[in-house]
Amino acid sequence: MDLLTALLKVLEVASEGIHVVNEQGVTVVYNKAASEFDGLLPEEVLGKHILDVFPSLTHDSSTLLRVLRNGVPEIAKQQTFTNYKGKKITTINSTYPITDGDKIIGACEISTDITRIKEMAERIADLRQELRIKECAEDTGGPRASAKISRKLFTVDDIVGQSAVMREVRRQVVQVARTQSNVLVWGETGTGKELVVQSIHSASERAGSAFVAQNCAALPEGLLEGLVFGTSKGGFTGAQDRPGLLELASGGTLYLDEIDSMPLGLQAKLLRVIQEKRVRRLGDVRERPVDVRIIGSTSVLPRQAVEQGLMRPDLYFRLAVVEIGLPPLRKRQEDIPLLCSHFLRKHGKGRNISISPEVMSAFLTYDWPGNVRELEHAIEGSLAFLRGNTIELVHIPPTVRGITATTTLSKGSIRNQLKSHEKAAIEEALRQGGSVSQAARILGIPRQTLQYRMKIHGLKAPRSRSRG
Repeated sequence: MDLLTALLKVLEVASEGIHVVNEQGVTVVYNKAASEFDGLLPEEVLGKHILDVFPSLTHDSSTLLRVLRNGVPEIAKQQTFTNYKGKKITTINSTYPITDGDKIIGACEISTDITRIKEMAERIADLRQELRIKECAEDTGGPRASAKISRKLFTVDDIVGQSAVMREVRRQVVQVARTQSNVLVWGETGTGKELVVQSIHSASERAGSAFVAQNCAALPEGLLEGLVFGTSKGGFTGAQDRPGLLELASGGTLYLDEIDSMPLGLQAKLLRVIQEKRVRRLGDVRERPVDVRIIGSTSVLPRQAVEQGLMRPDLYFRLAVVEIGLPPLRKRQEDIPLLCSHFLRKHGKGRNISISPEVMSAFLTYDWPGNVRELEHAIEGSLAFLRGNTIELVHIPPTVRGITATTTLSKGSIRNQLKSHEKAAIEEALRQGGSVSQAARILGIPRQTLQYRMKIHGLKAPRSRSRG
């Protein structure tokens, strides 16, 4: 046995994950521990560029690629990422450049998986916060589940989409997360407003503190006031000294969904908290300092809510320091294949599920009034009835497949439109994936099926792109 073979055997039995890439960023060593941490087989990683395997990473966020580029070791860095199977992983990494003289020829990363430890710590924190909000809600007479305090949150990596408008949304999220400004997010129901709000919190300096969410339309004015602002003993019959959501979120972020449903009187009270950074509990005379970032959201254009008398103009101007608008799904149909792939991983329970071209065509033609949430429900529902490995038209909701099933019988032009949409979806997947295999994965269909559809549309496989 030569020395290299012996060394590889030692690496294979090490308890730490060991991941080595060459100067192009392609994996050349990936031991058993790393495989178990990531939930991936070695053959799914070896010989592939790291960004092809871990799509949530970038050239800047990947410690291996940073060290490969800069030649500077990074010691004991925490990294959270999502592999292409949709599993979120947190590790502590020490990453070192591999050199030959003055030339960097690769990088080696030694990782300790702390995913379960991090999840347990977050769960303990959640339970503590849930106990506090339960006590607060019971004393104000409100349902304990009307508000959510959570630490296991979405991040920027969870915002799925490569359309220009979604790239701009991600850019805005990253930029505003660096500030302490209040934010107003708007978009139709199901466009992902809370996903964006949580991502802002997760990327901000407040990420280590509480994220509290409350739907303002869920409670009547009397209950909402006590829950948000807190109560003081003697303020009303049975009232106790309890902090409101503004105090519970102090140091962190308070998300007020459907803020245009909050009664105007409470909006005025909230405006004072924003201006003075102090809150007075219901029935109290004392003001308490709070340090909270407030993010509101509406389902209509905020200025429209102001014009309709649903939102105070002064509160609007205080909140809309930064305004982020989310497009409806019908305005970013090129993201549908990526979203489908994401939801198949999320709900497929590890099964290798694909979507037939006919279903993808129907998805690309449908108007999606319920937006991304409706698409997710359509895929999740189809999996409940699926016996094979391919989602067909019969598995999807009638409202979605009706466009294909009925209209195409009476109008031949619709058939051509569906073909055009299918061709566009395949072209976009090939562009994003850079190869037939990656495009098939994005579309959620077998490689052979994609090759057949490419032949029908006269499409050719893209030229192999350089790694790195």
